[in-house]
Amino acid sequence: MKLDHVALATRDASGPLDVLVGELGGLVLSGGHSVGFRPMQVFLGDATGGMKVELLEPWEPERNDFLERFVTRHGAGPHHLTFKVPDLAATIEGLRTAGYSPVGVDLTDPQWREAFLAPKEAHGTVVQLAESDAPLTSPLEEYRFAAEHGSGGDPVWWPEPPRRAAAPAFLRRVVLRTPSLPAALDFFAGLLHGETVASGHDWTELAWPGDGHLRIEERPGATPGIDRLELEGTGPRRELVVAGARLVIQPA
Repeated sequence: MKLDHVALATRDASGPLDVLVGELGGLVLSGGHSVGFRPMQVFLGDATGGMKVELLEPWEPERNDFLERFVTRHGAGPHHLTFKVPDLAATIEGLRTAGYSPVGVDLTDPQWREAFLAPKEAHGTVVQLAESDAPLTSPLEEYRFAAEHGSGGDPVWWPEPPRRAAAPAFLRRVVLRTPSLPAALDFFAGLLHGETVASGHDWTELAWPGDGHLRIEERPGATPGIDRLELEGTGPRRELVVAGARLVIQPA
């Protein structure tokens, strides 16, 4: 199992794309059209490490209005975490046995089988579980391919991004707040197989193969959900808001 990417919903991806590429040195990987939305992915890092951010725009909401409803209700912001699994049917069965209720289950497409857990079951964020027969299964592999061959799209719907910043910032972790650290760890470490790589008295950082990192912070009484994205980069510490998500960039 791998933590593949964090997805951010926005009505207009052009501004976030300018920041992710022009200011933070991200590399556009791919994108396209889907039912009710259009995605595109940017890798923040280089061939040695980093993570993917997916930008989602509502698209033809008359076919599926889930993203349109989300943006209307909440505005731009973090939408979901995607985990790629080797056997989605077995993962779904394990979740159901543990008392969870996956929704949106679709096992019909061999290129992309998926299921979802709602925020009330996934500690404040949508969790997408996906199985793919695509040959590139690691975000680092996707980065290396796009760096050599260029980004792909079917179709390329996003505007031409600016020139990449010379020194890329590295997305090191997604940070999730929770009122109950043990409950969140039961889910992300126990069921989704995250490995503890660091911890303190009220936080734990989990990692998955392929450099996906999730830090879970306990905040009594807090509304659970994605709090921020943490990056390493050049220059002084700074904060940005990109597609409604808080990005904290620390000196490397």
